[in-house]
Amino acid sequence: YMIDKHKYLFKRSNFVIQVKVSSPDYANMKKEDVLADFMLRIEHYQERYQPLDEECESDLSFMKIYNTGEKVLVHKHEGHIQSRIVYYLMNIHIVPRTIYLTRHGESLMNLEGRIGGDSDLSERGHEYGKALADYISNQNIQGLRVWTSWLKRTIQTAADVKAPQERWKALSEIDAGICEEMTYEEISSKYPTDFAARDQNKFSYRYPRGESYEDLVARLEPVIMELERQGNVLVVSHQAVIRCLLAYFLDKNADELPYLEVPLHTIMKLTPVAYGCKVEHIRLPIEAVDTHRPKPKNA
Repeated sequence: YMIDKHKYLFKRSNFVIQVKVSSPDYANMKKEDVLADFMLRIEHYQERYQPLDEECESDLSFMKIYNTGEKVLVHKHEGHIQSRIVYYLMNIHIVPRTIYLTRHGESLMNLEGRIGGDSDLSERGHEYGKALADYISNQNIQGLRVWTSWLKRTIQTAADVKAPQERWKALSEIDAGICEEMTYEEISSKYPTDFAARDQNKFSYRYPRGESYEDLVARLEPVIMELERQGNVLVVSHQAVIRCLLAYFLDKNADELPYLEVPLHTIMKLTPVAYGCKVEHIRLPIEAVDTHRPKPKNA
């Protein structure tokens, strides 16, 4: 019993140090002072609060999470919203991990300024794939998994990375419908009304017979939930997809999301922490075209 108790106290102390040190409540405080203060706070909680009980509060819907996910009790949950909340809370964890996000290497269609499609990498795109593999190898990342879309340019980019790989259809680029494989100039000329409508509300605008960013966010929900469950992951995907993932982890709104800058040949290293997410941009030294289209001034 005493051994188990010591293990529990060590685990709890470790949790407090990992999670509460970055809390706004403890800004500019030493770790030792944070630990002592929060342990005292827990004691006050135990004195003042009465836990919910399945018998005494049998008519209420609630969820209990013990020891940061070691055990979960769900009582009388009903409906879609509550089910989604339970699913979310059962999948998040506080184990330190790193998520690496990157677009595929430069593609042949990138060189022509065309959107969508399923083209191969350019020569520089293949160079980026090799540089990405070297970078990941040098990081010595424990238990790394690699996720790509089903499209050739992401699979080719990740080909040399030495880690287990999975293909996700959900990670494929936003479907541009009738505008697939066109340049923005061609879209503006052939479909001027649609082109203008997209500039006015890029998040909600849906390409004819295609998708909107709003649709893409819904499509990516299973990917996001699985990212919350996983340890270290490298995601090799596409501009719109990476924007959605960044918006989730960096808490960006629907107006900001479609215009987040996601340059080619750049790795975004995300480190989730309590109360936020740290992000580092690592630009690998292979040139690439710039595919970013800034927000129009009249939008």
